[in-house]
This record gives sequence, C-alpha cells and structure tokens, in this order.
Amino acid sequence: MKLLDNEYDLLVIGGGVNGTGIAADAAGRGLKVLLCEQNDLASATSSSSSKLIHGGLRYLEHYQFRLVKEALKEREVLLKNAPHIMWPLSFRLPHQAHLRPYWMIRIGLFIYDHLAKRITLPASKSIKFTRDSILNNTITRGFEYADGWVDDSRLVILNALAAQQKGATILSRTRCIKAVRNNNNWSVTLEQQGSKKQCSIVAKGVVNAAGPWVASLFDEVITGPSPHNIRLVKGSHIIVPRIHTEPQAYILQNKDQRIIFVTPFEDDYSLIGTTDEEYSDNIADVKISDKEVDYLIGITNNYFKKQLTHNDIVHTFSGVRPLLDDNSCDAQAVTRDYKLILSSNNNQAPLLSVFGGKITTYRKLAENAVNELASFYPHIGQTWTKNTPLPGGDFSSKIVLKQQLQVKYAWLPEFILNRFIRSYGTGTYTLLTDARSVADLGQHFGHGLYATEVNYLVNSEWASSAEDILWRRSKLGLRFNTEQITALSQYIQNYNGSIPL
Repeated sequence: MKLLDNEYDLLVIGGGVNGTGIAADAAGRGLKVLLCEQNDLASATSSSSSKLIHGGLRYLEHYQFRLVKEALKEREVLLKNAPHIMWPLSFRLPHQAHLRPYWMIRIGLFIYDHLAKRITLPASKSIKFTRDSILNNTITRGFEYADGWVDDSRLVILNALAAQQKGATILSRTRCIKAVRNNNNWSVTLEQQGSKKQCSIVAKGVVNAAGPWVASLFDEVITGPSPHNIRLVKGSHIIVPRIHTEPQAYILQNKDQRIIFVTPFEDDYSLIGTTDEEYSDNIADVKISDKEVDYLIGITNNYFKKQLTHNDIVHTFSGVRPLLDDNSCDAQAVTRDYKLILSSNNNQAPLLSVFGGKITTYRKLAENAVNELASFYPHIGQTWTKNTPLPGGDFSSKIVLKQQLQVKYAWLPEFILNRFIRSYGTGTYTLLTDARSVADLGQHFGHGLYATEVNYLVNSEWASSAEDILWRRSKLGLRFNTEQITALSQYIQNYNGSIPL
C-alpha cells in the first residue's frame, strides 16, 4: 500500500459525496487528510440518486422548512461552482385535483420560490396542457418550476480531486478494519481490498462518513454503540428510451402521496424514479424489485400517452439512503436532514459521525463538519468552498468553453466534445493534452471512448475497472455491449500505467 507516511491530522472513512466533501474542505483548510473507501468512490448511495440538485419541494408538506431553505441556498452555490456537471432543469408538475388541491400546490411553490434568494433560476408558474400534449388528455393544467440536474458520481470524483489538489491522500478500495482511540490520537488499521495488504496509520481525528454503514462501523471497527439510529430506505430507478422530446422533467404525484421524477437522461433516455421503501437486507446486494418496477411503470403510464412495458427498460439501479430515524411512520416521510455527532470525552481524540443528509446539502454539511472539529486543530484555516469552483468548473459558460476547445481540437467529433465538457469542463485540456487527431487518442472501445480517456481515468481518477468507467466516471454503460465491455476490461487489466490505490 503506497503511503508516504503514517501520521495524519484527519482520517475520513467513506468515499461518497459527504466523505469526499469533508476531505476537500479539511484539506483546503490546511489539515493533513487521508480518505479511505472500501470500494470505488461513489460506489453506493452517491451514484444511485435521482441526479437532482433541489430544495425538495415535497419536504414542505412535512414542514421541513429549514432543510428546504438550506438546500435552496446550496442549489445556487453548486450551480455556480460546478457548471460542467450541473445545470438548471425545468420541472412540470401535472395537476390532479384528487391528489392535492390546486391551491395547496400553488402556495407550496410560492414558498419554494421565496424561502431563499434565487439568482439563476426563474420563478414557478401555472401552465396549461392541450390535447397535443404528451400527457393523457384528462390532464389539462399544472405548474412549472426550476431546480437543477447533477451528475452525482462525478460530483464525488471532483471533490476527491479537489481534496487531492489540496494535499489529501485518497485511497479507494481500502477498508478501515480497526480504529482504536489512544487519548490524543487514533491507531488505525487499513486493508487494501484486492491484495489484503494491511498498514497502520495514526490520526489525530476520525470522521465516520460511511453512509449506509455509518452505524455498523461502530460494531465492526470502532468499539462502542452507535450514537444515533438510522433508517435504511431503498430508492430504485429505471431507465428507458426517451419517452418524449421535451427538455423539461416531469414530477408525477401518486395516490399514496409519493412522487416520482421523469427526467431527460444522457440525451437518448428517460430516468424514472425514485421509490421509497424500508430496507433491512444486505446493503451490498441492493437491487430493484419487481414490485418497484411495476410501481414506476404504473405511475408513468397513468400520466403519459406513451405507454411503457417491462421490455422498454434499458437499465435499473437502486441505492440505500441512511436517513435519520425520526420515528416517521412512512419511509417517504423520514427527514432528509443530517446530524453531526462529535464524540470526544475528556478532550480525547475526536470522532465525528455523519448521519443522514442529501446530495444538495453535501457542501454545507462538509463545512459544518470541519467547523465542529476546528477546536482540535489550532492551525486550521478559514472556510473556502463556497466561492471556489470544483475542478474543471473554472469557466464562464459552456458555450464559450466549447468555442475555445473547438479552436484547439477542431478534429474532435462534436458528440465527444459535448460529453467531455459535461464531465471534465476545463479538465478536457488535461485529458487531451497535445492530441492532434482522433488517431492520437489510441484504441477505440466504442461510443467515443478511446484509450487516452481510459488512461486518464485510471491514472488520475481512481478508476480500475470497466464498471468504474462505464457507470461512475461516465454513463456509457447504457450504450456498451458485452463484447465492448470485455475489450475494455482486458485493456485495463493489461494497462501498464500508474494505477492509484
């Protein structure tokens, strides 16, 4: 295991959006940080979201005004700091009077518009649907409002890159198997998943950001009871060929008071989800059930003229969200808020545990987490992430960036350039360096994925398998066939470049 030394200010356990966000924040304030993740970065909950940056309109029904306000504020911050992987998205909410009264939705949207200052997004409005609408003819009116879209797994990768650029050490596929507090520090044992090689480090503080495993970490790694209970809630999605050509997403109400989103996805597809179900099985084996598939298809078919069947499904994914146990009766009513619990009896080495949270508030959560730890680090610096672009996000607009890239890389097919801008932003220059033709990009694996990009992802973004590249560094897995996946896997296995641990 490649470690330059074995003493750190802070160990962060968990390579999801909260863990990488905390690592980046802490490293940028001058702390010496090590992050470990037992699998690939963003391999669990943080790559299984609905891909939305939003305040959470439906949370207003449960009176979670503080959470919605904070999320709406953060929505603006994130859209500004990561314009390559995030962008505004309009949502249409068809009205069905027997589900929620018109006045209730109108008031909810008014509150949503005014809870926090809007900078980039328009206010909500009422709309009408004609007989030419993509919706069933029984639906004649509704609403339109704005939120944001995010490539969730790339958000995690960019935070890991930001942390690394600030001096943090990022170890993916490395599990924390033991952490023992020794008054002023923690003695920690790490194990690399593939080789099973172990190493020992010392950390002045530990952050438990293990997501769905946050409570079980106390049973298996840190001796002692978990300071808070969590509820595991499964959310599942299906992906189908795009069911309409409109740029808007749709938010659909159901008679059980749940809602699902139907959003444009990767140009040619529609992403439909999510479900909310209590989950008690093995987290690593989470997958969509037939009941959930029927549920998502049923609601969609209740609204759209285009009718779906099971045969239309291209891909499915499920994630387990670790939500704060607030004793809510229904899974969909459980709060999406977060709680940070600091353990440091008699000024011992601190342990900070992260319970709950949602992707939109990850940056603020990370900032608050490091603030909680600040008193243990006299040399710690000031907060910095609010006004700093994530890696690749330092450009004025996608249009201008595309024009600049087209000047230098005029030979690059436009569909590849568009994907590069949406994934890497100004990092496209680093990826392509001085390539002067498509031939310079090396072996072509299909759908615009060339060896140059694969090499970059292995060397610079912790990718070590075809799955890492096709589903978390990109969504090209939607387009690859079995033969192409095999060729990519073989190439990665034989690749002689530097593979980060």
